[in-house]
Amino acid sequence: MNSPFLLPRRDFLRTLAAGAGALALPSDVLAGTAPRPAYRGPNVFIIRWGGGARRRESIDPRHTHAPFLCHELTKRGVLFPRMEIEQFKDYQTSHGEGTLYILTGRYERYRDIHETRGAERRFLGARFEASVPTLFEYFRQAYDVPDHQALLVNGEDRGDEEFYNFSNHHLFGVAYRSQTLSLRRYKTWLLRRQLEEGKFQDGELAKRRKELRDLESLDYRVTSTGGEYGALADFWAGWRAHYGETGLVNPRGDRLLTELTLRAVRELRPRLVMVNYQDCDYVHWGYGDHYTRGLTIMDEEVQKLVSLVEADPAYRDNTLWVVVPDCGRDDNQYAAVPFQHHFGTRSSHEIFALVFGKGVPAGQVVDRVVNQSQLAATVGQAMGFQTGFAEQAVLGEVFA
Repeated sequence: MNSPFLLPRRDFLRTLAAGAGALALPSDVLAGTAPRPAYRGPNVFIIRWGGGARRRESIDPRHTHAPFLCHELTKRGVLFPRMEIEQFKDYQTSHGEGTLYILTGRYERYRDIHETRGAERRFLGARFEASVPTLFEYFRQAYDVPDHQALLVNGEDRGDEEFYNFSNHHLFGVAYRSQTLSLRRYKTWLLRRQLEEGKFQDGELAKRRKELRDLESLDYRVTSTGGEYGALADFWAGWRAHYGETGLVNPRGDRLLTELTLRAVRELRPRLVMVNYQDCDYVHWGYGDHYTRGLTIMDEEVQKLVSLVEADPAYRDNTLWVVVPDCGRDDNQYAAVPFQHHFGTRSSHEIFALVFGKGVPAGQVVDRVVNQSQLAATVGQAMGFQTGFAEQAVLGEVFA
């Protein structure tokens, strides 16, 4: 007999897993006092196959616009063609939410921070704060890894998503955050340097100081460091020397994300990276070829990343890749603007995942329904750290 006071089974298991995960962590680790070992496991690259991509145009050989992914990469690892975003709780199928589902391994109903603070709701506002740790935090709490070796690489048109590098969880948080590479971060660093160099005078100086305050205020949860420092400051100095200050020379869109990641691999030597590709979301402007061309560009960019990593002796045989969309797309051919994802249709919940690289069996297709939230625990197991507040159903085929 069902009691109205009992939690649904899924919610009960989540609560139990979260509590067990917290209890499994040693008290000195929870307190932040234990020495952390050096990390000696595989490097991990999470490719957000976004923003928003359907199975049909990605992994269906008859309709794909991503030939490298579909015909080459799927042969190298384990393909989960029936992955889903939870369909029974009305969880949002959009870019920010999907990114955090991947990073935290847990579904939440997110609200933009402006709304949670009583301000007027922003149109398409997606500045979310996770209540449970991200993979970056689990990783850096478990191992002695500097923040510039845990990277979120973000697009210039998705500023809200630059701040998904740590949660509000009291046992984790800012001390274990990742760093973000983005054009916005470069502009902020550059403006600081220009002010220090005395480039501006009089009215222009006041204007630029205000511009810097506005840029810095976006990262309101991090106020103690004064911006990029150490290896990251050197990284941006190299970017400036190569591409200059105008923003008219460096790549744009998803090609920018690839260039940032390629340079990071060479200069920062990251161990955990999430690359938030996004170009196919330009379909919202109303043209279907914005979507399909975006997929092709992303496919070409992923090929560049894989080629560079496989040519690097330190990465070649010690890297794990996860390719997964943030969300799917609608399949209503009668809509004024096709390929939407905000209406919660079944196909917007239907995605896929491909895992390949170190230790992963090649050429396997898993013909069962799996969940996007399982990826965090799977990555955690591969890297050797616990993800105590995530869904605990690891994708076991990855380790077969």
